[in-house]
Amino acid sequence: MNINFIVEDFGAFKYLGCATAAKNLYKSLSKKVDIKWNEKSTNFDIAHFHTFGPKSLLYARKFRGKKIITAHSTPNLNRGNVAFLPLVNLFYRPIYKKFDHIISVSNKCKREIIKEMKIKVDVKTIYNGIDTKKFKPDMKKRNRFRETIGAKKNDIVVLTVAQRTPRKGIYDFLELAKKNSQLKFLWIGEFPYKFFSKDYFKISKIIKNKGNNTVFPGFIKDIREAYSAADVFFMPSYAEGHSIVMLESLSMGLPMIARDNEEFREAFGDNLIYFKNVNQIDESFFDKKLLRAFKKKADIVKKYDIEKISNEHIRFYEDVLAN
Repeated sequence: MNINFIVEDFGAFKYLGCATAAKNLYKSLSKKVDIKWNEKSTNFDIAHFHTFGPKSLLYARKFRGKKIITAHSTPNLNRGNVAFLPLVNLFYRPIYKKFDHIISVSNKCKREIIKEMKIKVDVKTIYNGIDTKKFKPDMKKRNRFRETIGAKKNDIVVLTVAQRTPRKGIYDFLELAKKNSQLKFLWIGEFPYKFFSKDYFKISKIIKNKGNNTVFPGFIKDIREAYSAADVFFMPSYAEGHSIVMLESLSMGLPMIARDNEEFREAFGDNLIYFKNVNQIDESFFDKKLLRAFKKKADIVKKYDIEKISNEHIRFYEDVLAN
């Protein structure tokens, strides 16, 4: 069994969760199976796609083996995320139906692919994974990054890692920061699609007039510095597939306040502090006793360790080739 990973990881794509998820999986699989990354040759048993663009679709046309795509993105996940939504979403169904098999990253995404997009090919749910040994808190990184963002020793730092778009909940993040001047709010992430991002100009203007307790450093080289510096992770996103940053933050031992979404309940059960509307969030959500209790629940992430997830993929590849 030999496999070619097809990932358009240049430009905007390299900052997206789909590229990170693909790299995590590739690194683990490379220890176990014969696998390549973006090889031009079509002499493989399986081509596993993680993004689709001109380069990958051209390869898909030439490839004659089994073609699998992981549906990191679906039309519902583009709402509130990209401009020109109807045009962008036109591409999904004709592209996805060309593949022999689709891997969805949640059962919610699987339902969308089958029932809403009406794709007839085989769809299997396999969640994303991370290297849980890599994402561990570091006191030196904590102190260094907190100093960089002007956080004092006793400040509670609330962290979000995401694109700066409405779907990711940036308006709720800014509203919460405005109402809680005693807390330090940190948003890591940029506009990977630039002005093709939803509300690009509006959000850019609001960020320029943000409060003093809110920091937007953009992209940073080592995301573990931000996780180490934080005391709680805030996930206001309205929709996700299976969020890599949620896995990373839980692996770092951070308690998490998250919107009460179906996909979060599916992946993490009752191990997060949920809210339905940002106006529900008051000082009690940041009570130190509550945060300590949910910090202990962060080990739910162990079920998504990349070694387990890569083994699931290998079993799936074997089934695909056997049938």
